[in-house]
Amino acid sequence: MTAVDETLTSPGTTAAPAPEPTRPAVGIPDPAALVARHRPGHALEGPFYTSPEIFDLDIEAVFARHWTFVATEPQIPEPGDFVTVELGRYSVIVLRDDDGEVRALHNVCRHRGSRVLHEERGSVGNLVCGYHQWTYATDGRLLHAGQQPPDFDKSCFGLRQVAVRVVEGLILICPSPTPPTDIDDVVDRLRPYLAPHALAHTKVAAQVDLVEHGNWKLVMENNRECYHCEAGHPELTCTFFPTYGYALDEIPPRLMPAHARYLKAEADLARACDERGIPCAAIEELSGQPTAFRVQREPLDGAGESYTRDGSAASRKLLGDLDTARLGRLTLHVQPNSWFHFLADHVVTFTAFPLAADRTLVRTTWHVHRDAVEGTDYDLDNLTEVWARTNEQDAAFVSRTQAGVSSPAYVPGPYSANEYQVDLLVTWYLERLREHLGR
Repeated sequence: MTAVDETLTSPGTTAAPAPEPTRPAVGIPDPAALVARHRPGHALEGPFYTSPEIFDLDIEAVFARHWTFVATEPQIPEPGDFVTVELGRYSVIVLRDDDGEVRALHNVCRHRGSRVLHEERGSVGNLVCGYHQWTYATDGRLLHAGQQPPDFDKSCFGLRQVAVRVVEGLILICPSPTPPTDIDDVVDRLRPYLAPHALAHTKVAAQVDLVEHGNWKLVMENNRECYHCEAGHPELTCTFFPTYGYALDEIPPRLMPAHARYLKAEADLARACDERGIPCAAIEELSGQPTAFRVQREPLDGAGESYTRDGSAASRKLLGDLDTARLGRLTLHVQPNSWFHFLADHVVTFTAFPLAADRTLVRTTWHVHRDAVEGTDYDLDNLTEVWARTNEQDAAFVSRTQAGVSSPAYVPGPYSANEYQVDLLVTWYLERLREHLGR
């Protein structure tokens, strides 16, 4: 298995053969030409995954201009609590201000540009730049600059604000001064799905940072399909039905017993949701708009309660006002870099932070009821085992793929029917590049 960097902390995706595409010349790739010659229904060409220039374009065209999930409210529970996140060259402070509001600020001092905060997380009274002691309030206002002329106007030199939206405990940011306005409609439609889990009233039980040796798009493409799950994820498929993503007429005979279990579990889940007024139908809008997403509540195999080896609840203390653990998994994907599983007993959030053309930080955070007690209500190893193992396995797949697409022999192949969400991710991504390049 590929070595990975990992830290664990507690709170503190019969036709004639097609001709090969024209290969780009050696050197700096032409992004517009790469986009123009992309073959629909096929994987991207190698430079999209290997070129530092394309990586820089991704930051500007995607991460700097669109809503990105970066943290949850339980990660910053008290005034002054903060996390810092890196999106390419952008460093952003996400914190709770003195009034309890969630804010996002560019981590750049207004004096001579030094980083203000250097820690990944912590708690502050004020934000103090260690270079010349310029001091800012938690809402970004400049409080003290020192040795300035009498006519110096502190109100003109506050930390630059970053647009932020909080969706039932999920914190999304957009560094652009003109973020996509469709976020308001997306938030309104997501709230009924997320609200029953009361994420804002949970606490962080564990967080794992995993540096995967692959481009961020490979990380997300791997996440967006389960073509590889049956062979690649034995812990996950204890509860994750392996027929996910298959059309009915494409399910292999060996998986038909699992499909029969799925149909029964799906009917039971629909009945339980209807009785409780909880939405479960899929909303799928993964391309064609700036803020693209997919949400659906689906059944789990085994005991049908949670992501554990036997499918039973990992925590005795259910979230919000939920009265049964057997509510399957509410799965949410948000382009470009995040996915979530909301269970009755806990919530798992995932976000992929692009580090370089061939490296991505995947941050996984497990949340339990804020009153749940480790060792009494939940066992940490049992809570985290399935997704910790699955992430390690995915990291190996991504690393192998990064090595493959870096080869001169790589030619993009066609997507299968159950990789349609990968195709939609690529479609959305290319839409963003065309928009940015004016093509």
